[in-house]
Amino acid sequence: MSKRLYELIAKVMNVPPSDISDDSSPESIESWTSFKGYVLLYELENEFKVKFTINEAMDVKKVSDIKRHLSNHGITL
Repeated sequence: MSKRLYELIAKVMNVPPSDISDDSSPESIESWTSFKGYVLLYELENEFKVKFTINEAMDVKKVSDIKRHLSNHGITL
């Protein structure tokens, strides 16, 4: 399931999936802009059928944070 998440993030950020890890963040992926962060949020909500709160969205600093919030919504990765 992590592969599914990494592939989604890679698609949004326009990088190879091999560039994505739990430590990936806007600091490590040059194309991870604030706009693409919003696009990623939209894609995550659609893909995993969840709705993130504003606090959850603002809390994301790296991929592991996304995994934690998905887990809190009952998504097993």
